[in-house]
Order: sequence, then structure tokens, then C-alpha cells
Amino acid sequence: MSHHPFDQALQLMPGQAANTFAGATAPDYWNMVGPFGGYTAALAVRAVMQHPALLGEPVALTVNYAGATTQGPFTVTATPARTSRSTQHWVIALSQTDPTGQPEVAMTATIMTALKRDTWHANDMPMPVVTPVNAATKDRRDGAPVWFDRYDMRFVHGRSPAQFDGREASSVTQLWMRDEPPRPLDFASLTAMADVFYPRVWLRRAKRVAAGTVSMTTYFHASQAQLSDVGTGYLLGQAQAQAFRHGFFDQTAQLWSEDGTLLATSTQLVYYKE
Repeated sequence: MSHHPFDQALQLMPGQAANTFAGATAPDYWNMVGPFGGYTAALAVRAVMQHPALLGEPVALTVNYAGATTQGPFTVTATPARTSRSTQHWVIALSQTDPTGQPEVAMTATIMTALKRDTWHANDMPMPVVTPVNAATKDRRDGAPVWFDRYDMRFVHGRSPAQFDGREASSVTQLWMRDEPPRPLDFASLTAMADVFYPRVWLRRAKRVAAGTVSMTTYFHASQAQLSDVGTGYLLGQAQAQAFRHGFFDQTAQLWSEDGTLLATSTQLVYYKE
């Protein structure tokens, strides 16, 4: 087992019942009122990836955050709902014991895995031209949640405002990122990095209102071989909102390798408070 903080945080042991795993929350990936959402999503991926019935590699993941995950132990259930010759559909849930001793679901997810084959391919979302990673400054932010220290983030556009004193014309953020300390990229870490972007409403409105992801879908366009080619290199991430309305906004994201390969795309729905 790797001693990297991310792998330590994702440790899952086989549970007593079929299709279950036991784990515990990790202080290294703690956010303001619970774990970093990308870490929680990565737990779903890790459970499927280490399940003995796994077929293929992740293609699509949808995570719904039903409630706050509290500090302490949890149980992840990963059930292969249907398997064909080349695809597999999974249903996942993370639950904890509430103060009365009853199980309470904090996260639900579905994952599709598949045997990936070489086919005709194209990049219809080219990587934008930005400041090279070696010319970008590593972001440091006093008072940030502890999970920020687990990533090397180098903003090239759309850094979180230092002063919330006026609305921005765009909600676009672009940054270089990788695990801190560096770690070879895999599907779990790619899942987490798809969620490193702070809420777009903070940039667009320039007001730090309460906000939190309620649902996130990530599509994995890369194979494990392509992730292995990235190794410990940086990814370029770009995020942008499309609409803010009725207390919710969406947030799309793209993640490219340094050579311009689009590795994953993501969309999430975020709740915000007036």
C-alpha cells in the first residue's frame, strides 16, 4: 500500500457483508464542514476498482451528495447491477451510523465501466493556450481548508478573489494542478481533481456565499495506459458556469494532460445561498 496521503485516505477494507467495504474519513482531505467532495467521489471509484467482479475501466461516474459526511468510520457498498460482455453498471452508496445508531446514507453514486478498445478518435475540445506550468506560480492561501495543501495548484486565470468587492464578467478559471506530494495519476485521483475548482458563484458574483455540490458527473475519456503516460505530470483544468438561478448553478470542467490530451470532462450542480 502506498504511503501517499491520498492512498492512505482511500483505504477500504472488505466489509462483513457482500459488496461492502469499511473505511474512515481522512483529516488530510477535510473541507469546511466535511470531506472534500472530490475525495468522497474518489471513494466510489476506489471501491469499484478494487471489487473482485470489476470489468474494464471507469467511463462515467455520477455522484449525489445526500448529506454531510461526518468524521469517523463509514461503509461503502458497491454492487454490480448488470454486466454484459463489454460493459458493467454499478450502484454505490456511502453510509454512516447516525446518533441513534441507525445507518444514514451520505452519498449515492452510479458508475459505468467498460472494456476500452482502440477506435477512431478526435479531440473536439482542444486545450487552450495558457501560461506554461513552469511559469505559473504555486497558489498559497492563508486560512484555506486543509485539503488545499494536498494539491499543487497554479492559477493562470480566474484565481479566487482576494477581495470580494465587485462582480466578474466571466466565471472561467484555468489552472495547472497535480497531487501534493506528486503521485502517479489514476482514475481515483483524476476523479478528485475534477472537483478542485472553487464555486463559480464566488468568482462571477464576487461574493463568498454558502455553496456546495449536490450532484456531479464525470466522464473519463482516457484509458489507464494514458493516465500512466501522464505519471506525476501536471493537468490543466478549466471550469466555467453556464447559469445561476433559483439557488443552483451548474459548473462544467475539462482536464487535459500537458501534451493536450483531454482526459476527463465533468459537470456538477451546486447549491448556493443568497
